[in-house]
Amino acid sequence: MASLLPRGAAAVRRRLLLRPAPLAPGPVRAASQALSAALVRRGGLVGGRWVETAAAFPVQDPASGEELGRVSDCGAAEARAAVRAAHEAGAAWGRLPAKERSARLRRWYELMMENKEELARIITAENGKPLREAQGEITYSASFLEWFAEEARRIYGDVIPASAKDRRVLVLKQPVGVAAIITPWNFPSAMITRKVGAALAAGCTVVVKPAEDTPLSALALGELANQAGIPAGVYNVVPCSRQQTAAVGEVLCTDPLVSKISFTGSTATGKILLKHAAGTVKRVSMELGGHAPFIVFDSANVDRAVAGALASKYRNSGQTCVCTNRFLVQKGIHDEFVEKFAKAIDKELHVGNGFDAKTTQGPLINEKAVEKVEKHIKDAVSQGASVVTGGKRHSLGKNFFEPTLLTNVTTKMLCTQEETFGPLAPVIKFDTEAEAVAIANAANVGLAGYFYSQDPAQIWRVAEQMEVGMVGVNEGIISSPECPFGGVKESGLGREGSKYGIDEYLEIKYVCFGGL
Repeated sequence: MASLLPRGAAAVRRRLLLRPAPLAPGPVRAASQALSAALVRRGGLVGGRWVETAAAFPVQDPASGEELGRVSDCGAAEARAAVRAAHEAGAAWGRLPAKERSARLRRWYELMMENKEELARIITAENGKPLREAQGEITYSASFLEWFAEEARRIYGDVIPASAKDRRVLVLKQPVGVAAIITPWNFPSAMITRKVGAALAAGCTVVVKPAEDTPLSALALGELANQAGIPAGVYNVVPCSRQQTAAVGEVLCTDPLVSKISFTGSTATGKILLKHAAGTVKRVSMELGGHAPFIVFDSANVDRAVAGALASKYRNSGQTCVCTNRFLVQKGIHDEFVEKFAKAIDKELHVGNGFDAKTTQGPLINEKAVEKVEKHIKDAVSQGASVVTGGKRHSLGKNFFEPTLLTNVTTKMLCTQEETFGPLAPVIKFDTEAEAVAIANAANVGLAGYFYSQDPAQIWRVAEQMEVGMVGVNEGIISSPECPFGGVKESGLGREGSKYGIDEYLEIKYVCFGGL
């Protein structure tokens, strides 16, 4: 590995100009759907080179269980090499004029859009989500590169009036340094670009550790980054198996050359990473678990609420951090809402392979995810809940589950206490606004929350009282590159996207000129 990583300032400057040739990938197929050989890579990306390891781990299609291919199983050594490569590239990348960094990011965005179909097929193959959703993810993912390409040129400092006449006071914003980027499987492209776009725009370099279930998307982004002229060592990827995850994660969180950690995943894992990061007092931003409430008040437009519920709950088969986990419906419209919601589920949702044009609900990522949905349903039914529709595995295969709607749900049931991360919609009936807000805020997490109402005074009250980082009012889908994404309580630290997202990768330096 060391031979691939020349040291010194001259070597760093050469990386800005020279692109080593990537290794040729092996053939990869998914559910009889060939993936683009030009974008599928099987090695880690370290210092601009595709690096294969002695060991490799399989990547599987969750719909069929078929092996898509094998990817290099990077370990602690490769992670340390990637950190060194990022560190060595950092000074030159940070010194590039913002306009040049902007141009490279813009070109990366353009290449993503030019290769939208091929990138989407990779997502559907390794993640299982319907191809139409995967295409939407690529558009969303690319939009972060576009947004931060523009924000790169808007990193402004400040001039502060000094208290002494012979002084001038300036504030500079500078890149924090190497950022470790640890991402989940449910949005294998967008969760990378939302972090990496901001980091590179700020002048940082990155080491990405993608989820073991979905490494192909991260590696495809690496190939396009190379084509876009992102210098060697600026974007590194260390894919690894579940067995190597702890070792790689520890390196990324403890190596003194890493200055920043950005993680999206479970709250439990986030707490472990925070402990590791504390040893070297790293900057940390985390988007952790959610338990989103969706409140429907008596004043709501029920048809709009049903449409929002369908989109919020069942996108990606319920496997999103901001999808609704608890429906709270006021007693005056409860029965009407449940009836219309059940009809919409039966009419609009179609379970199938993600490559089937009719599919709206693909498989869950693995059988463990299915078992959790089953556990929540069994617990709820044992305590008196009723299954309105769905409730069992689908006949298509072990990772497929029917979109499910439960009524007669109480706050004592597991599905209202834990994040299900699957196609389960439990409905709680409530009497008063205060009761609904209290139930919504009872969780120890607070990422997103939704409510439907046509009462202006109620809208202001509830929006301000909900203990979440993001609120959808009469909207079920709220993510956008222009808007700050993040949570409160145990749902995380910091914000991603928007004009605020780039601040996570910048240090503020105060400069005092005296004797003037």
